[in-house]
Amino acid sequence: MEVGYTHFDTAEYYAAGHSEELVGRAVRETKTKREDVFITTKVSPEHLNYNDVLNSCENSLRRLKMDYIDLYLIHWPSIGMKLEDAFRGLNKLVRDGKVKHLGVSNFKLKLVKQSQELSETPIITNQIPYSLPNRTYVENGVLEYCQQNDILITAYTPVKFRSVRVNKTLGEIAKAHAATPFQIALAWLVMQPRVITIPMSFNPQHIKENFDAAEIQLSAKEMTQLNNAWDKNDD
Repeated sequence: MEVGYTHFDTAEYYAAGHSEELVGRAVRETKTKREDVFITTKVSPEHLNYNDVLNSCENSLRRLKMDYIDLYLIHWPSIGMKLEDAFRGLNKLVRDGKVKHLGVSNFKLKLVKQSQELSETPIITNQIPYSLPNRTYVENGVLEYCQQNDILITAYTPVKFRSVRVNKTLGEIAKAHAATPFQIALAWLVMQPRVITIPMSFNPQHIKENFDAAEIQLSAKEMTQLNNAWDKNDD
């Protein structure tokens, strides 16, 4: 928050709810106005039925010590889940003002379309793993569909490859911008239409670098080079 982040992503699953408690505590202790932050949290797959969705949201609000959640996501789909029953609960939460917006996470194309049909309000995001080396949701058609249907892609684990050897192309572009390779990887994501990202780090320097990556402007040539770099296994 000191760096300037205003969007915080958490879930009832993270640290058994303690992550939500810490987010709420940080907002209160910094005396930040509730309307100045955007809070995303998620309902776990084992709670995807009407009553459990309502209870999960109440528990998240209690841990956050907040009156509403800006964005409430289904964290993961589950085998045999009753999506219609879950959305009955989610729609009620929106109608009751406890949730402002609905979204999904880790949903493939068929489930995204089903969610759109079941939701009384727009599905505003699908949170998926997406990074330079990981194009799974490009290949399965989810990215293109979401871009064409005004659904944000929220890319998580955008620099999970931080621990592996940096691709040669990525390294060269980073050098040209006097940036780290991981800043370039983040810039590549957010320069794409309808794509945002939620990098996570415990390192204060990385937290600041991740934030500053939003200011990097890549050329069309650099975007193309990065698009192709991992396809060619360029190392």
